[in-house]
Amino acid sequence: MVRFHGWEVEWDEVGVCSLRPATDGGECCGEAADTYRVREWLEVYLAGREPAFTPPLHLQGTPFQLRVWQLLLQVPYGTTTTYGQLARLLDGRMSPQAVGQAVGRNPVALIVPCHRVVGAGGRLTGYAYGLELKRRLLLLEQGRLKALTDYNSQMI
Repeated sequence: MVRFHGWEVEWDEVGVCSLRPATDGGECCGEAADTYRVREWLEVYLAGREPAFTPPLHLQGTPFQLRVWQLLLQVPYGTTTTYGQLARLLDGRMSPQAVGQAVGRNPVALIVPCHRVVGAGGRLTGYAYGLELKRRLLLLEQGRLKALTDYNSQMI
C-alpha cells in the first residue's frame, strides 16, 4: 500500500486493486515503479483535469459487480448517470437498488468513477466516502472547483 495526495492505493502485479481516501492523511514512504502511473493519474485528476489514460486495474468482485464497474468506466468525465440508467443498460432485469449495491462496493474510487452516479432527478445519493466529497468531485469535473488537494482538505 502506498499513500499520496490523501489517497491510499493498493496494487498487485496486474494493476490497482484499491483506491480510497487515506484515513490518517500522511504521505507514505514507498515509491514503487508500479505506482508511478497511479500517482500521475491522481495528480492530473485532483488538479481538475481529465486524465488521458487509465492505469492498469485489477478489479475483483462478482460477475455482476464487474459488469457494473465496467459500465462506470464508460461514464464520461464531467457527466453523471443514474442508478436506473445503469440498470437499464444491464438488460433491464436488475433493479436500481442492486446496481447501487454494486456501485457502493467499488474498490477503486475515482478511477472507476462511482461518484458520477446520482439518484433519480439528479439527487446526490450514497457515496462510501460521504456526500460532501462526492459533491466536490462532481464540481471539480464540471470545472466549478479549481483543484482538490486531498480527501480531508478544503477546496482551493
